[in-house]
Amino acid sequence: MEFFNSIVIHNLLFPNTAYSLLGFIEIEDTFYTVLKQPFVTSDDAVDLADVKNLLAYNGFENTLRNGLPTNNYYNKELGLILEDIHDENVIVKANTLFFIDTVFYTAFQ
Repeated sequence: MEFFNSIVIHNLLFPNTAYSLLGFIEIEDTFYTVLKQPFVTSDDAVDLADVKNLLAYNGFENTLRNGLPTNNYYNKELGLILEDIHDENVIVKANTLFFIDTVFYTAFQ
């Protein structure tokens, strides 16, 4: 269920790279979800400081591990953890950030 929650949250927060559910497939007794996401080409290198600023503006704080920043973020108000936000999962095109391959978890405390 957490997987589907992650997809819905991504689509709400990042509609310009929303996932579409195409269906399901079973391969060698393993059940897979088939998704599609818009293809975006980059026209500039992403500056992770811009990513951090955008996420902070939207209530996400960069988390620390051993006192050092990680690629993970937390939004206390929404109870959301956003993981794996690095320069290969955020693309810049026309000065706009496009988030791909995001991973959200709910963290109700």
